[in-house]
Amino acid sequence: MSKKKLYFTTTEIAPFANVSSLAKFSERIPLFLQEKSHDIRTIIPKYGYVSERKYILREVIRLREIPFEFNGSNKVASAKSAFIPKTRVQVYFLEDSSWFQPLSNLVYKSKNGRILADNGERYCFFSKAVLSTLPHLFWSPDIFICNGWQSAMVPGMYKKHFEGINDFYKKIKTVMVVHDLNEYSDISRKDLELAEVPVDKSLKGNTLNAFEVGAFHADAIVVIDKPSDIISEKLLKKPKSSEKTTELYKYLDIENELSNKIGFKTKILFCLLYTSPSPRDRTRSRMPTSA
Repeated sequence: MSKKKLYFTTTEIAPFANVSSLAKFSERIPLFLQEKSHDIRTIIPKYGYVSERKYILREVIRLREIPFEFNGSNKVASAKSAFIPKTRVQVYFLEDSSWFQPLSNLVYKSKNGRILADNGERYCFFSKAVLSTLPHLFWSPDIFICNGWQSAMVPGMYKKHFEGINDFYKKIKTVMVVHDLNEYSDISRKDLELAEVPVDKSLKGNTLNAFEVGAFHADAIVVIDKPSDIISEKLLKKPKSSEKTTELYKYLDIENELSNKIGFKTKILFCLLYTSPSPRDRTRSRMPTSA
């Protein structure tokens, strides 16, 4: 496997934000990939409860006031930088006083346990802001690793709004990582349309699954199966997702090593869904070159 530049987008990294299994995964997998000599950088929202002093978040001049358009308005976001404790894995903390600052450590839910109604719009905003950071980083990844439903809008946004607009947005592959298929990954069509996330005409209904939306644009999908929850089977049964899937493979032949890194007691299967080429893309594989 050749060395790649990887941009790992996620909404949880332990110990900064630790709500679900995404947190430990996002802590350990970037380190694992860095140890394999890949150039990996991670980005996460800067929630208000994350202590800048405790985790030594630093100002990054070039990441101040990153402009982008969202929902028909001009927006500005900024980012600070730190490292995952006891590692050299860099983390960018994307700041916004409206979308991220007010959230509690429940992140996706209110204190009464209800899923926040604006989650869809929030993570559409996050996806657009993440994509807008590249010229300010003076860096371009080979692959976006979109960890969880919260980043599943990145592939479509990249294809529609960013691909080829300048040298920072050329030949980037996008990979979605699916941990769960549940009510959290359902997003209103209205939120997606307002954020100009492309939605395939075949997808019907006012509420859409973020992974199904992203599957039409992602170059690959990594599915994490657990013995108690075979997500790959569920995903393959979904309309249109199954039509765009030609084969199901083991993704990495390093299951035991990865399982130890992640810390799950049960066996984890890493699979890759190869999506069939679009009409404009039939002559080349949609599999990322690092796979």
